[in-house]
Amino acid sequence: MLNTAPGTALDNLWDDAHAATLSDSDKLLYRSNLLGSDKRVTNYGGGNTSAKVTETDPLTGAPVEVLWVKGSGGDIGTMDKQGFATLYMDKLQALKGLYRGVAFEDEMVGYLPHCTFALNARAASIDTPLHAYVPRRHVDHVHPDAIIAIAASANSEALTRQIFGDDIGWLPWKKPGFELGLWLEEFCRKNPAAKGVVLESHGLFCWDDDAKTCYETTLATINRAIAWFETQMQDVPAFGGPAHPTLPEPERRRIAAALMPAIRGMISEGSHKVGHFDDQPAVLDFVAAAEMRRLAALGTSCPDHFLRTKIRPLVVEFDPAAPDLDATLAQLPAMVEAYRADYAAYYDRCRHPDSPAMRDPNAVVYLVPGVGMITFAKDKATARVSAEFYVNAINVMRGSDAVSDYRGLPEQEAFDIEYWLLEEAKLQRMPKPRSLAGRVAIVTGGAGGIGAATAERYLAEGACVMLADIDAEALAATRQALAARHGADRVATVEMNVTSETAVAAAYADLAVAFGGVDIVVSNAGIASSARIEDTTLELWDRNMSILSTGYFLVSRAAFRLLKAQGIGGSIVFVASKNGLAASPGAAAYCTAKASEIHLARCLALEGAPEGIRVNVVNPDAVLRGSKIWSGEWLDQRAATYGTDKEGLEEMYRARSLLKRSVLPEDVAEACYFFAADLSAKSTGNILNVDAGNVQAFTR
Repeated sequence: MLNTAPGTALDNLWDDAHAATLSDSDKLLYRSNLLGSDKRVTNYGGGNTSAKVTETDPLTGAPVEVLWVKGSGGDIGTMDKQGFATLYMDKLQALKGLYRGVAFEDEMVGYLPHCTFALNARAASIDTPLHAYVPRRHVDHVHPDAIIAIAASANSEALTRQIFGDDIGWLPWKKPGFELGLWLEEFCRKNPAAKGVVLESHGLFCWDDDAKTCYETTLATINRAIAWFETQMQDVPAFGGPAHPTLPEPERRRIAAALMPAIRGMISEGSHKVGHFDDQPAVLDFVAAAEMRRLAALGTSCPDHFLRTKIRPLVVEFDPAAPDLDATLAQLPAMVEAYRADYAAYYDRCRHPDSPAMRDPNAVVYLVPGVGMITFAKDKATARVSAEFYVNAINVMRGSDAVSDYRGLPEQEAFDIEYWLLEEAKLQRMPKPRSLAGRVAIVTGGAGGIGAATAERYLAEGACVMLADIDAEALAATRQALAARHGADRVATVEMNVTSETAVAAAYADLAVAFGGVDIVVSNAGIASSARIEDTTLELWDRNMSILSTGYFLVSRAAFRLLKAQGIGGSIVFVASKNGLAASPGAAAYCTAKASEIHLARCLALEGAPEGIRVNVVNPDAVLRGSKIWSGEWLDQRAATYGTDKEGLEEMYRARSLLKRSVLPEDVAEACYFFAADLSAKSTGNILNVDAGNVQAFTR
């Protein structure tokens, strides 16, 4: 259980025929993508690869040796060639003459841009010297769980020699940088037959002068460690064996759905956070284990793990053997505050005179016995990746504690990485967050024209969106299209009938587990009907009221419950209709139900204001394009009402408007964005008509 696919060796995926068609730099990309495709080799964004390639100098035309190395912030599994920094090797060698010692490590990073080859704008990472000074053409640096389990053990040097003999060496912990690059160079000079080295509390370096051999050496080294751990761990209970029962999946999700909004509200004061829930077997084994608290308190070891998971997780006080969710929720504020105080004390103990100011003191990882792991971060992808990294840490602790004593990164070393001035500079270079970054929205009728356009607008501003709709086929197609443009992490779906109290409650529970809570609720699900009053059946009347009035009530009531559990305000937007203000012939049921929506919004604006919950209305008119309700009988009925055909109906609506313009789904989406964003932070109980002008619908 040490790896994502326990008991299975890494496969050699190298294709000689394909590799033979590649240049040296393309072969580096090929090797990198192969290594990064398996999370047992390295985690997302972790590790780096390099090749020393002969290139033509653009100024002299002479051949020069150039280091191609993964640039800052890239991921070897998904990167393309633009992800590599390129640097003159002779200039990198010349940097040794400028190095003034460990106390001046950081200044060496400032020299790296002076070594750039061919004006490559990709920033070189802090690991560049580690690759440059290894006297081999090809270098792989990865973070396999099986290797880090060795590197994080109390006797890691002895274990390395026991498992690998003289093939793979060992170096003590050293923060990545210029000095470590010199250490690696010296090790290679003294041990010319070595194929790589284990870095204490860090990871694995392998090298060779042939690209394929380098790749195969990396795989073989990891597989050797996997096989060794499998023999050693066969009869060793994971983490001291279980101390708590694991709850059934539905119960785990129910508890997560209650805990996540509460936690989110407590930690989103400075900026909104997005959550992720993970209850895979490795996590469940850990959170139920006797040694979980001891190991969790030790923190993570590998710097890549630590940077994404903080010094240690918060263990939620919850007893799955006698679950009392209300008691846990009542105790959560004290737990969160205690973690903050502990983090502040850690900062004060370890800070230097020039350390950056303390950052967010809240936990990233929350462990719930018998339930699983919750992570929160600035966006969904980061929250998910943070969970993946902590699963890596769990795997490392499992292996290390089974064969030795697990050791986390020393506190001061951990602080010096977290508050590294170079890391701070990287954070300061990050682009300004988009206006809805960290916000979570649910859009009912999300597969229709207005719903999909609104979701698109929110996604473009950084929000996560759950699309809710009764049409499963359209829902899947809309999600696929939006995910292709904005990323799968940020788009979720739920089949929901807004007239079903059970379905609405289940959808909000799914939303809480998917993203941690909600900030924006767009009630947009709808139908349209047209009939003279004498032809309006009770069934037709009830159908309009059920979907357009009761449905909006049910969605809003559930929203209020979740928003109040968070305690950080929010925005509810009703997509009503011009017909809620202006009567229309032959549509009494529809117009009355839409008027009900508008008045419900006014009532909710009064109730929500003390909680910071804003409720506003957008009134579209005649949005034909992309709208599911403008098809079938409704289109025929409205065309008949106004004495025109289908083709002439849109033109008729355009011509009757004061501005003589057609209204599109994107126009309504813009109004929904206004009411969701801080642009309208002081607006509630308002109505915004998006109808190109209709005097009957003027609100005053």
